[in-house]
Amino acid sequence: MQTVPLAVVLIAAAPGLPLAGTGYRFGYDELFLLFFIMLGPFKAMGAYFAATRTLDAPAVRRLGLKMFGLSVIAILLAGSIGAAILAKWQIDVAVMQLVAGLVFFLVAIQLVLVQYRAPAAPSPEQATSSPLMHLVFPVTVTPYGIAAVIAAMALSQDASRSASVLGLAVAVMVLDLLAFLGVRFIMKWIGPVPLKIVSAVLGILQVALATQLIIDAVGQMLRAMP
Repeated sequence: MQTVPLAVVLIAAAPGLPLAGTGYRFGYDELFLLFFIMLGPFKAMGAYFAATRTLDAPAVRRLGLKMFGLSVIAILLAGSIGAAILAKWQIDVAVMQLVAGLVFFLVAIQLVLVQYRAPAAPSPEQATSSPLMHLVFPVTVTPYGIAAVIAAMALSQDASRSASVLGLAVAVMVLDLLAFLGVRFIMKWIGPVPLKIVSAVLGILQVALATQLIIDAVGQMLRAMP
């Protein structure tokens, strides 16, 4: 299968050269990479470790499994219902790409700038409330990740492709689960510094990818104008 560079891996495939014999501009490997960047474990592992620091090992596993179940349900519902609503309201996929790119850009900028800020002390509400729902959304199931799944589902031309798109998103959720279940081992033997370095690199790449998504979306809308 023909591959394309990461810079042109789009949430929505712009009119142009499709992958040979598929009718789609990007393949499953590029789509998986996009979902991994937007929904993968690197951005959530630190928050999960901090939220479960005082819990025992069985409680950490139970919380991880609950997060996995809720995340999968959220992804499946968002992808299926969101794509249907997108088609019913006749919202152009380029608009969804632009919205996703803007949200992705704002979050990515925060991820880059937060490294220069002093860590904030948790509020009393955060200290006493359950971290489950916050860890599910927006930490693990991100708004821009949901937008990516919806747009990819909206572009699917058959049930097989739609099932594959959802399957790739769920596969990333499985990677999240494995990271959450092994978070203490990872933090003990790897430590937070390498994760911060990886997060910094991914943050810069996310800013670049978000900018590319915005530019491509604007280009699509300009080309569609009479």
